Amino acid sequence: MAAAPDHVTQEITAVRRADGESRSLAASLPRLVLEARRIAATVIHGLHGRRRAGHGESFWQYRRFVSGEPAQNVDWRRSARDDHLYVRELEWEAAHTIWLWPDRSLSMAFASNKARDSKLERALIVTFALAELLVSGGERVGVPGLMNPTASRSVVDKMAQAMLHDSTTRDSLPPSFVPSALSEVVVLGDFWSPMPEIRTMLAGLSSAGAHGALVQINDPAEETFPYSGRVEFVEPESGNVITAGRAQTWADDYVARVALHRDEIRNETAKLGWLFSTHTTDRSAAELLLFLHAGMAVNRAAGGSVVKVGRSA
Repeated sequence: MAAAPDHVTQEITAVRRADGESRSLAASLPRLVLEARRIAATVIHGLHGRRRAGHGESFWQYRRFVSGEPAQNVDWRRSARDDHLYVRELEWEAAHTIWLWPDRSLSMAFASNKARDSKLERALIVTFALAELLVSGGERVGVPGLMNPTASRSVVDKMAQAMLHDSTTRDSLPPSFVPSALSEVVVLGDFWSPMPEIRTMLAGLSSAGAHGALVQINDPAEETFPYSGRVEFVEPESGNVITAGRAQTWADDYVARVALHRDEIRNETAKLGWLFSTHTTDRSAAELLLFLHAGMAVNRAAGGSVVKVGRSA
């Protein structure tokens, strides 16, 4: 019997992988959505949205008429109710588009016994919670190659359903696209991709003037390399296996290479005025969400100037 062509084999492999991942994701999504909404509600409490008076179509509030204003600004129907003059203000409409990309590749499934969540779960929780937070503030949120920007209050459900029905290969970095200059991009992943691929991604995303943030989500074991003795390390996406006879002797070199990789990412993002931070899954998801939301606000207020940040938690 003739062997199946390579492209057929690849398609079968992709379908099986997508099927397995979607089943696992389907089982965990309800909990992740609930957790994301709980965290978003916690962060929203005490934070003010971006609503203010300005050009728009939606009514916002009435305010007292100020002497010197044009008389046509007065809302005479509202003013007739008491002894004061009132102006009808419309809500300022300046919704941005924020593109959120959670890395759902195979390497993100890793979780050591010190982690609260797997890297994938943490990326999804923070992505969902940030989407809820941004939409509550009047923004539009989309997922590159998966979901068009929306300001719907059911944004988390839309994102979850889009992921559940996504049959494409799970790539570590977002697909190639050029967001508009008024857009922002947030990429959450482990960023173990080769540096040339990360540079290419950043060049494409920022080519039209968009700004954003990269958040490297790592497991605590990926920070400290707590291994000793004979250990087999399996690369999740390629399946390559590396065997260490005395793993503890690799620790110093490993930590140094991780630090160098991060410095290279930090240098690239700094050139573009993007945020870069690291986060480990033994920390609180709420800490990362609050840090990221605040960092985006500062960077936006600065007009995309460089904001120096380190670890989120």
